[in-house]
Amino acid sequence: MFKKDKAKKKKTVNRIDTLIGRHTHIKGDVSFSGGLRVDGSIEGHINATGDDSSVLTLSDNGCIDGEVRVPNVIINGQVNGNVYASQHVELAPKARINGNLYYRMLEMAMGSEVNGHLIRAQKEDEDILQVEHEVFDDDAEFQLEQKATS
Repeated sequence: MFKKDKAKKKKTVNRIDTLIGRHTHIKGDVSFSGGLRVDGSIEGHINATGDDSSVLTLSDNGCIDGEVRVPNVIINGQVNGNVYASQHVELAPKARINGNLYYRMLEMAMGSEVNGHLIRAQKEDEDILQVEHEVFDDDAEFQLEQKATS
């Protein structure tokens, strides 16, 4: 009688299907589904295949040099490249992103940093994982326009 049909939140995957250890260094692109935890370093792009429940977890020892395209991401290490997350982004205190962050929902802890632009998806049907990289000119001077008052 008093129950309302509310949209249920999708729970993210907490299991780890693939672990890249602390002293492991990978050169090349990585595609995964399910859960991927990176304690080492990857020099290449990371893509999640499959459903929207895939999760990339980057530990405080982890480093990624390349583009990241995943539905859900938890970052506590360093990413040198753009990050595209279609569902949820969690930036822990030691997170460092040197690039643009495209997101739908964002959690940032004190101490985390994004050295780039934060771009939020405005439309629910917009697929962030298919967005092409937008180039922003950091050297361009911004001009402020004043409207004439009548």
